[in-house]
Amino acid sequence: MTRTMAQLTQASALEKQLSTMRRSHGSGFIVAMLAPSLVIIAFVVVFPLIYAFYLSFTSYTLLRPVPTWNDFANYRRLLQDPIFGQAFINTLLFMFVTVNAAFLVGLFLSQAIARTIRGQSILRTLLMVPMMFAPVMVGFQFRWFFNDQVGLVNNALTSLGLLSGSIPWLVDRWLAMFAIGVATVWMNAPIVAIILLAGTLSISPELYEAADVDGANSWQKFRSITYPLLGPFITIALTILSLDVARGFDIVSIMTGGGPAHRTELLWTYVPRVAIQDSRFALGAAMSFVTMIVTIVFTLYLFRQLLKSRIL
Repeated sequence: MTRTMAQLTQASALEKQLSTMRRSHGSGFIVAMLAPSLVIIAFVVVFPLIYAFYLSFTSYTLLRPVPTWNDFANYRRLLQDPIFGQAFINTLLFMFVTVNAAFLVGLFLSQAIARTIRGQSILRTLLMVPMMFAPVMVGFQFRWFFNDQVGLVNNALTSLGLLSGSIPWLVDRWLAMFAIGVATVWMNAPIVAIILLAGTLSISPELYEAADVDGANSWQKFRSITYPLLGPFITIALTILSLDVARGFDIVSIMTGGGPAHRTELLWTYVPRVAIQDSRFALGAAMSFVTMIVTIVFTLYLFRQLLKSRIL
């Protein structure tokens, strides 16, 4: 007890000392405390971003290590690249479908668990299992699931009598995109479900009791009470989900590698192929900024739709 009181007294004295320093030094103290983090961010994020933007207007390669200014030649070359056009379309479709699918699956799971009376803690624990796997492991796992020879999916369909041959999941363009989408949704839907479950459990039960008195059914209570009050939680969930999907290099690279014949190529897999494998760093930098713009535009579009639905 005496030791605890001594620790509390020491913590209180330290807090008073910090408060006195903040009042005496004002904004200079705050800047001094933030300076190490700002310096690290400047070297790790800001400088590489500015330098990559500069390289996107040059002809820098391993064979020509001295950057030569060539204006918008790299960006014009992207417009003439058919593989980049296909990767661009694949990326837009992939982001639109997987973000919406993961959100709907997470929303359904959150509402189902919230209405579970027994074993809710066990279900919440099981819900976190996909989050424990690294994206690399998820890619290997689902590449085996959708293997056309020894894959779990084809074997299960054959055992049920629904399939006589084998489906080339990772060869056909749309089947491969579906397989990659399933893996992405499986990995990202739980975080959405956890966030929306926390929001659902924070809603006052009195609102539902009042709705019961008015004779509202389950769908009416969800539409009029649950979904509108989940607005801030939906915003957080979709922000995290969009960022996670936009970093989906690992799964695509391992499951298909962007192939075959670039059929499942996304911007995230095409950029390192051009910049690192082909050593065309300037063209890869230009492609990276196009990818960043696509991600920002998609996020802004997503939030605009949320504003229209009045859930923000």
